Amino acid sequence: MRISWILIRLLVLTFAGSGPGWAQEQTVETQVVDAMNQVFGSHPGFRTNHAKGIVVEGRFKGSPEAAALSRAVLFDGRSIPVTVRFSNAGGLPTIPDGSNGANPHGMALKFHLPDGSETDMVTNSFKVFLVPTAADLRDFFLAIAASPPEAPKPTRLDRFVAAHPTIPAALATIATPDSFAHEEYRGLNAFVLVDKAGERQPVRYVVTPEEVVHLNAADAAKRPPDFLMTELPERLSRGPVIFHLKAQLAAAGDPTNDPSRPWPDDRKVVELGILTVDKAVPDSAEAEKKLLFLPGQLTDGIEASDDPMIAVRDGAYAVSFSRRNP
Repeated sequence: MRISWILIRLLVLTFAGSGPGWAQEQTVETQVVDAMNQVFGSHPGFRTNHAKGIVVEGRFKGSPEAAALSRAVLFDGRSIPVTVRFSNAGGLPTIPDGSNGANPHGMALKFHLPDGSETDMVTNSFKVFLVPTAADLRDFFLAIAASPPEAPKPTRLDRFVAAHPTIPAALATIATPDSFAHEEYRGLNAFVLVDKAGERQPVRYVVTPEEVVHLNAADAAKRPPDFLMTELPERLSRGPVIFHLKAQLAAAGDPTNDPSRPWPDDRKVVELGILTVDKAVPDSAEAEKKLLFLPGQLTDGIEASDDPMIAVRDGAYAVSFSRRNP
């Protein structure tokens, strides 16, 4: 079941404002989308960010450890159909897959639950996010737009990055993979798993492949412009691709409201289950236009944390969806 148009409309009205003066009263979610459009331009029919992607399908089976952490049907051990979209960063539908601007790469998952409902996870290959707030994200893209190559130094972007050390820290964690199947993806926002007794455990998701293989910048630049998009269907024609869905468990004092702050590496990591990707969607370009992945689309047993960026992402994605499907 795809998300209803009524829900889309409610999300857009909630996060983009409503009434005759809504354009003058845009919330930060719409401002983020507009700022990205200033950088990448507007490309009808495509996402504002992660515009270039490919849709595949598979199945997920939760682990006993996951069932102990959460009462969600997603983790009860049944085989759950999944729609997955891999993507490049940025709003350019023709960005070369090996360019630095295509990092970080994304992996969005939509789990189709037995009762016909859906729950989503939206992950990417950053280990931490660029900035802590939506206002910072908006201002980051506005700074990029205001800093063309000929701009005097230091540019507005130079000054913004200098004032936000989380940006270079995040950028230092990304690289170009040789395949979407050889990248690790992280859910940077914290969520809360709730077990049958009502006990709550904050987590961050990690999706790990069987192996991680990165290219250096020079090798990546030599690859054909669509090498990631063409390689994955070819790989799936030879057999399935396996990922492990894991959860990094927060300890007392770990920040759950700021995706730019990592948790210590020694935090316990639990395997939640196995994702088997085994089918490339025949008409991926058409399929992805109709797909909306919302980090906040959850099911019983999984709750949003106190991270405000979850709701911000939901709102911005809904605005982007409404624009590409007017």
